[in-house]
Amino acid sequence: MDIELARTFLQIVRSGSLVAAAEQLHVTQTAITARVQNLESQLSCKLFVRNRAGAKLTADGEAFVLFANQLVQTWEAAQRDLPLMPGYRTVLRVGGEVSLCNPLMLSWVQQLRGQMPSFAVRAEIGDGQALLKQLELGVLDAALVYQPSYWPGLQVEQVLEEKLILVRQPQQPEPYVYIDWGEGFRRQHDAALPEKAKAALSFNHGPLALQYILASGGSGYFRTRVVQSYLDSGALQRVEKAPEFNYPTYLVYARERDSEALQQAFALLREVVRSGVDWSQRWDPA
Repeated sequence: MDIELARTFLQIVRSGSLVAAAEQLHVTQTAITARVQNLESQLSCKLFVRNRAGAKLTADGEAFVLFANQLVQTWEAAQRDLPLMPGYRTVLRVGGEVSLCNPLMLSWVQQLRGQMPSFAVRAEIGDGQALLKQLELGVLDAALVYQPSYWPGLQVEQVLEEKLILVRQPQQPEPYVYIDWGEGFRRQHDAALPEKAKAALSFNHGPLALQYILASGGSGYFRTRVVQSYLDSGALQRVEKAPEFNYPTYLVYARERDSEALQQAFALLREVVRSGVDWSQRWDPA
């Protein structure tokens, strides 16, 4: 199937009408209509119900959204990676959640480039569910996530055991800052600390919340490795008798795509984890 048909379909879904999609894609409405008819003919089903209000997905159309996204993402990944650059054997495509990008992902990529120079590296940063979807599509070879999903053929390995602990700035311990560390944390946190389930200030990005508290005061939950240097220097204090929450990191990959190169890459990742490097963002509040 022509990938352009899938792109057109997705643009209609986003725009809500064939007219709006034609404007976004800089083609005529007649061309958009012809593409939809071609696509519906190939799939032997109706994808849209068209009326004056726009274009509404049929049940078949709603089901095709997932497949269309898979087609487009896989094709775009192939365009990025092929042809291979001269002198490189293949591309290692690894992903990590946003709060893992520094230093774990950074250190891992540095090791990959230093120890596996004949392999190109593509590093993707995103939220856990998006990374797992890319892994399922084959767009990624492996990913580092906090809350893996499980499906047949997925290999899940815990590579790091860590805790979320409550810390505060000594001079200005208020307000309480809610950092959203994902669904599992929200459920446990709100059960253990119902009085703190709602906060006047919240972040969904740990490093940004940490910089705010260091500069402006407050308290919040952070990963032990990230705040350890600030605890050692006295810039932050650990709140005694506060609940702690487990927050392990998992390496996930599809067993059918396992290879000697991937196992070598995973061995380098384990070396990074064992190295005990400074996990802070190296941001000096002074």
